[in-house]
Amino acid sequence: MSVTADRAPDPAPRPAAAVRMFGRYQLLRLHGKSERTMAWAVAEPGTPHELMIVLPRVQPIGTVALERWAQAVNRGARLNHPNLAQAVEIGVKDGWPYAAYDMRDVATLTDRLPSQGLPAAEMAALMVQALGGLAFAHEGGVSHHDVQPYLLLVDDEGQLRIAGLEVAAEDAVHSGRVDAGALRVQRDAAQRDVLALGVLMHHALCGLPALDEPDTGRVIARLPPDGRDIVRLSWTTAHPVPEALRAIVNRATDRQERQRYRNARTLARALEGWLQIESGGASGPLALLQDKLRAAGVLPSSPGAAAQAAKLALMEKERTNELAEVVLQDLALAFELLRAVNTAQVRGAQVSGSGPVLTVRRAIAMVGLDGVRRAALGLRPWPGPLNDAGAAELETLIARVKRAGRVALALRPAGYDSEVVYLITLLQNLGRLVVQYHFTDESAQIRRLMQPAPSGREGEPDDPGMSEEGAAYAVLGTDIEAIGAAVARHWGLDDSVLQMVRRLPMAAPVRSGDSDDDLLRLVGSAANEAVDALALPAPQVASAMQRVVQRYGRALDITLKDLQAALQDQPATRRVSPEVSHSAHAPLDAAPRPPGSLRAAAAARAGR
Repeated sequence: MSVTADRAPDPAPRPAAAVRMFGRYQLLRLHGKSERTMAWAVAEPGTPHELMIVLPRVQPIGTVALERWAQAVNRGARLNHPNLAQAVEIGVKDGWPYAAYDMRDVATLTDRLPSQGLPAAEMAALMVQALGGLAFAHEGGVSHHDVQPYLLLVDDEGQLRIAGLEVAAEDAVHSGRVDAGALRVQRDAAQRDVLALGVLMHHALCGLPALDEPDTGRVIARLPPDGRDIVRLSWTTAHPVPEALRAIVNRATDRQERQRYRNARTLARALEGWLQIESGGASGPLALLQDKLRAAGVLPSSPGAAAQAAKLALMEKERTNELAEVVLQDLALAFELLRAVNTAQVRGAQVSGSGPVLTVRRAIAMVGLDGVRRAALGLRPWPGPLNDAGAAELETLIARVKRAGRVALALRPAGYDSEVVYLITLLQNLGRLVVQYHFTDESAQIRRLMQPAPSGREGEPDDPGMSEEGAAYAVLGTDIEAIGAAVARHWGLDDSVLQMVRRLPMAAPVRSGDSDDDLLRLVGSAANEAVDALALPAPQVASAMQRVVQRYGRALDITLKDLQAALQDQPATRRVSPEVSHSAHAPLDAAPRPPGSLRAAAAARAGR
């Protein structure tokens, strides 16, 4: 048999695929589609690179509707921002309007997203860019209306641009009205954009669409208030998701509408804060504050207190105790003196090996009266950069913090230096004070997120607010305790003090202190929790007080009666040793013990 005869016949050639055209564009492949938009990869004759055309899924009917569509999309195309893609052409073909975008050196987020999702920092960096573009557009009166992964264009350097502004807008949005109804529609569209980006963050971290639905619009339709589904990050993502970022992403899609981000800038600030902290390591939280601290100090001087301290500092040395009492009334000055004497330079020169300074008396002895005067005159006058509302909030918080200090004095076991107890309790609020002063708007947002809300459905329990930690994560990208600890570390306070000035977490069990440091931390935590309980709605106060006693009663040997007396500024006298005295306004020992006496006093009480 010949080779020719044995050879199988050549297969029949495949018929050429039909070329699909949209006007002069050749349709290559579908990038993606939703209920509102679709995006096609296209080629134009004579052009060596691909374009992408974005079209609405619902065709505008009539000349007027097409003109309105073109006006809206052209308005969006005129916005110039590095995170907004520029349309190279806006047109209409066979009654279908479209916007075309250059795809040189970029790919859609859909194409770049691996099945295991993106690492946390990479996702956050991309979404900060998207939010920057959206915020700029929203402030210009333009919304997107259909934020989808195939409309986010990313290049090899990680630069992101958003395509398709206004392509999916409904005709009512295109009407051009500027009345209250139109502004409300515009605001709602902007909030929908932010919610859609929250859904995309979930998708980008998990690698899979939320609710197994690739269309962000359909996901939104399944979330409250229209649906009953919940979108929250799984604990089993391929890449680890830090707790703070998890709180941010979960807040973006929270089942309670009131808890979600209201605008793109707010969400962007939370992500930027988290990224800044992540890149800064242990000093990360301080990175949020450094410029603010240089410009406005840790806190502003209380009205009149700094001037009085400066005046007393010119008097004779015998009035040091009186000066210390005045300094303690001005948290800004007290904290400034602690910072001054705990810096590495001062400690190395004057108190090497003796540990951190935790009393104003000792700080005054170290810097001298002239040093106190310089510190007082160097403070930012009240209320610093705050407006009247911000100043009132800070004043309220300072009064509350001072009250916690007085409660701690009443609860402390006998033999402990009252000023140390008072200052530790104040320092447990350092982060809250700093956030209230330097992040006034964010502080208000944190408080709002912590508030419970009545249930929208009869018979169901009220919607709980977030914890303080979770709310701070969702607003600042870090927790308030970490900010306070970062400032204290910056002052030169060591790890033992940093542990004392962190409140005991509400979920952590309370055990009897193994050391004086532990006991000081417990006293401050109990006092702060008791004062916080007073701020709850009236029906909840009694049970909250009982929880404080249940948590700390055994460790501190206190009863509900002791706690109630302390909160009334009527300390139980049995708890304070005879040689110690204090008042609500001057929490100083009448006979101060030398440094290091805390452990000695504890050892004496234990019979060692």
